[in-house]
Amino acid sequence: MDAAVLLFDSDCGFCRWAVSKFLSWDRRGRVRPVALQSEEAIRYLPGMTEERRMASWHLVLPDGRTYSAGAAAPPLLRLLPAGKGLAAILAAAPATTERVYQWTAGHRDRLGRLVGAKACSVDPSASRPGNRPG
Repeated sequence: MDAAVLLFDSDCGFCRWAVSKFLSWDRRGRVRPVALQSEEAIRYLPGMTEERRMASWHLVLPDGRTYSAGAAAPPLLRLLPAGKGLAAILAAAPATTERVYQWTAGHRDRLGRLVGAKACSVDPSASRPGNRPG
């Protein structure tokens, strides 16, 4: 694998919008998007249940390290031009980064409407703390 793989919910309008923003920032082509609903996603996340796989986005680096939910933000940003500073800030406050991710995931239907994307077809409450698979 040459590029990192960003696995995302392709049924979610906000998720598609957010991935498109990251990809437009990725001028070097270091990130490749893959829909969580695809067979390819299952190959990148072996042994992960469908429920856990669909509970958040995931980043798989070329060396095989996998990050999920808020923990995926710093390594993703490190791959993007001028993203290292923001990555350092998020990595320094992992609990806050996770809370922001969970809030965003829990409100992606509303956020999607704000950015003009189709509302998410997946129940966002599945991503909220306490509802996430362990």
